Amino acid sequence: MTREPRPEGVGRGPSGGLGPLGRRLFAAFSVVALASVALLTAAALVGADRGISSAHQADRQHTASRVAMAAADAYRAAGGWPAADLSAARSLAAGVGAVLTVRNADDEMMSGGSGTEDDHGMSGSGGGHHGQGSGSGPGASAPVVVDGRTVGSVHLVFSAGSGSAGLSVAWGWVAGAAVGAVALALAVSWFVTRRLTAPVVRVAATARALAAGDRSARTHIDAPGELGDLAHAFDAMADNVSHAEQARHRLAADVAHELRTPLASLQAGLEELRDGYADPSTERLASLHDQTLRLGRIIGDLGELADAESARLSLHLTQVDLTALAVAAVAEREAELRTAGLTVCTVPGPTPLLVRADADRLHQALGNLLSNTARHCRPGDTVTVTTSATPFEALVEVADTGPGIPTAELPHVFDRLWRGTRARAGGGSGIGLAVVKELVTAHGGTVTADSGPGGGTRMTLRLPRTESRGSRRTPDPASEPRVA
Repeated sequence: MTREPRPEGVGRGPSGGLGPLGRRLFAAFSVVALASVALLTAAALVGADRGISSAHQADRQHTASRVAMAAADAYRAAGGWPAADLSAARSLAAGVGAVLTVRNADDEMMSGGSGTEDDHGMSGSGGGHHGQGSGSGPGASAPVVVDGRTVGSVHLVFSAGSGSAGLSVAWGWVAGAAVGAVALALAVSWFVTRRLTAPVVRVAATARALAAGDRSARTHIDAPGELGDLAHAFDAMADNVSHAEQARHRLAADVAHELRTPLASLQAGLEELRDGYADPSTERLASLHDQTLRLGRIIGDLGELADAESARLSLHLTQVDLTALAVAAVAEREAELRTAGLTVCTVPGPTPLLVRADADRLHQALGNLLSNTARHCRPGDTVTVTTSATPFEALVEVADTGPGIPTAELPHVFDRLWRGTRARAGGGSGIGLAVVKELVTAHGGTVTADSGPGGGTRMTLRLPRTESRGSRRTPDPASEPRVA
C-alpha cells in the first residue's frame, strides 16, 4: 500500500512559517512594543531636557552669586560704585561666556562695571531684575550685599546655545537606547510568537496528514503549559483512532473467519446431498441444521454487540432496584442453568439497591453472564449470584465452581471475538462477554473477571449508586441464601 505524501509542516520543527495567526500575533506584539518604546523615549527626552536645563540654570545662578560677591568686594574696597574696580567680576563672567551688567541700588547701570556700550554691544537701558539682562540668551541675577545692605545687583546674560551640548549628548543616548529597545522588543516578539504558534501549526499539519491517510503522523511536541497539553491530547487521540481502526479491521477479519467455517461446512454438506454422494438421512440433516443454528447464533451475537456499542445513545434511564433485577435475571435463566446440571444460589443484598440504569439493558447483561456460566461450567457445579453495596457502588457477583479461566486469558475475556480455552471447548462465539462490557460501560460502570488457581470464576459488575450515602437500608426478609 502506498502512503500518502506527508503534508508540508509535519516533521518539521518550530522553524516553519508563522502562518496567519502567527503574523497577526507578531504584528500585535510589535505594535505594543513600539508604542511602549515610543512612550518611554518621549518621557526620557522630556525628563532629560528638564533635568539638564534645571542643572544649567542652577550653575548660572551659582555663577551670578560668585560675580555678585566679587562686585561686593570691589564696592567695599572703593567705598562706592564710581571708583569700584569690577575687573574680577568681569573675568568671572567672561570665563563662563556671559555678558555682565552691574546696577546700583537706584537701578542705574554702572558703566565702569561692564565696560562701555561699544565694548560689549550692550545698551544701558532695559531692566535686569527678572533674571535676564540685555541680550537674547538665558540669564541669571544676584543682589550685591555689603555689610548686610543691598547696594546693587549683577545681571549675567549667557549665549543662546549655552548648555545645548549636554542636551545633545543626552538625546543621543536616549535615541540609541530607544533603537536598541525596539530591536530587542521585536526579537522577543518574534521568539514568543514562534513559541506560541509553532505547536498550533504543527497540530494543524498533523491533523491534515491524518485526514490524508497517514495514520503514523504525530505532533511529537514537548511544549509547556496548555500548548503541550493540546499536543499530547492530539497524539493520544490519534493513537486511539489508529487502535480503533486496527480493531475494526481485526473485527471484520474475525467475523469473516467465524462465518466462513459454518458456511463452508453447510455448503459442502448441501453439495453432497445435491450430487447424490450422501443420503439425506436424519443425522445428516440434523448436522446441517446445527450449522445453520450456529450461523444464526453468530449473527445474533453480532447484532447484540452492535446494539450494545450504541447503547449509550439509546438508554432509557430510570431508578432501578439492582437486587430485584438480579433475582429476576436468575429466575429467567434458572431453567437453562438447571438443564446444564448446575445448582443456583442467590444471595440478595440490601433492598432497594438503587441505580440509575436501563432495566432491559442491565437484564440483558446479567442474562449473558449467566448464559456464559451455563455454557462453560460442568454438571454439578454451583453458581452463586450475590448483590452487595459500598457507599458509592452497587455490585453484582456471578461466581461459579467451574474449571476457571487461565491467568493469561483473564485480560482478554471481554474482548470482541476472543475465544479462550473455555470458549473453544464450549462452542462460544466470543461475543457474549463483549456485549456485557459494552452495556455496563454505557451505564458508567465496570465489569471484571477473576479466577483462582484451584478453579472457579467470579464476574463482578459494578455500577454507581444513586441513593445518598446515609440513606437507610430496608432489611430484606429474603436476604438469606436461596438455593434452586
